Amino acid sequence: MILLFRMIAMALFAVFMFVFGCGYCLLSPRNPTHVYTCGRQFSKMARILGIKLEVRYADGAEGVGSSVYIANHQNNYDLFTVSGAIMPRTVTVGKKSLVWMPLFGQLYWITGNILIDRANRSKAVGTIGQIVEKIKQRNVSVWMFPEGTRSRGRGLLPFKTGAFHAAIGANVPVVPIVCSSTENVKLNRWDNGVVIVEVMAPVSTDGLTKEDVRGLSDTCREQMKDKLEQLNAEVAQRAA
Repeated sequence: MILLFRMIAMALFAVFMFVFGCGYCLLSPRNPTHVYTCGRQFSKMARILGIKLEVRYADGAEGVGSSVYIANHQNNYDLFTVSGAIMPRTVTVGKKSLVWMPLFGQLYWITGNILIDRANRSKAVGTIGQIVEKIKQRNVSVWMFPEGTRSRGRGLLPFKTGAFHAAIGANVPVVPIVCSSTENVKLNRWDNGVVIVEVMAPVSTDGLTKEDVRGLSDTCREQMKDKLEQLNAEVAQRAA
């Protein structure tokens, strides 16, 4: 019964967001402010999923200005959890095939997010340059998942370097965002407990060059790995 209720609620929400979200965005198509507006609406669905969502901000994590946000990528629940941490004037970077996903794909495009062709390496490299230009010219931040794919309970996967090339190229800080594990969230369980999303302190890229990309990536990954372990331990303690 709970599963049926949630499936119906999610279907109705998807239709509502597509009809009204796309209608609203048509007033100013691909305006970067739309991602923040829609992202916060998606995060409200966490309640329907039985998730008590907590979004935290470390000292210095707010009011950073243009940045490259990086977050861990676990599963489809990310749409309703980490979306609660999206900052104003932030666009995300996703694979080009997303645009063909019914309802969500069209909304994803019209809100102003960036689509890349991961199957074409030369185009993907060129997209990093486009991201840098967008940050500089439009005064926006970008949100990327450096793991490149969903971890699905395998912990924090190795990072790809695109986000860090973009941050150094645009000379903006990297802001890590970590979401506690959602591996045990079940659609047929009424109470799925607490999920914590923490926006961490920014990591400066001042003075860094492309030779420092791997070191920056490793530093951010270690910080996020430690934070993920802390958040998971806190959630487990609170559930005991």
